[in-house]
Amino acid sequence: MEKKPKRLVVSTDVLPDVFLKVIEAKHLLSKNEARNSSDACRMVGISRSAFYKYKDNVQVFDEKGSGQISTLYLKLSDEPGVLSKVLKLLYELGANILTVNQNIPVDTVAIVTVGIRINRDELDPEDIVRSLSGLYGVVSVKKI
Repeated sequence: MEKKPKRLVVSTDVLPDVFLKVIEAKHLLSKNEARNSSDACRMVGISRSAFYKYKDNVQVFDEKGSGQISTLYLKLSDEPGVLSKVLKLLYELGANILTVNQNIPVDTVAIVTVGIRINRDELDPEDIVRSLSGLYGVVSVKKI
């Protein structure tokens, strides 16, 4: 007997409306646009029982979220605005910044790790490293 797949990617065109409404209700709750699940259900036009039946089993497939995740290890000069310039450049390059962790500077250098998500088709991690290396205040940068 063949094992049944646990997950499927299905076009929303063929799904019953209730699934899309559950997603919409979850979105309203996550953005605090609805006070509670009852409000969210009322706003999208589904019953609470339908919401609770499907809420843990229906998620949006985020094609952007399927990009490559990288961690950058940077040594930055302890000067105002250096980290801000690094983050601005990452934004301009199209990287989605997931995490930033900065240690207290020692000997005028701060260690910073930045977790990013990039679309591999549009951006090469090595290009990011080269771009960041050219910024004033960046002592060193490497992808880990």
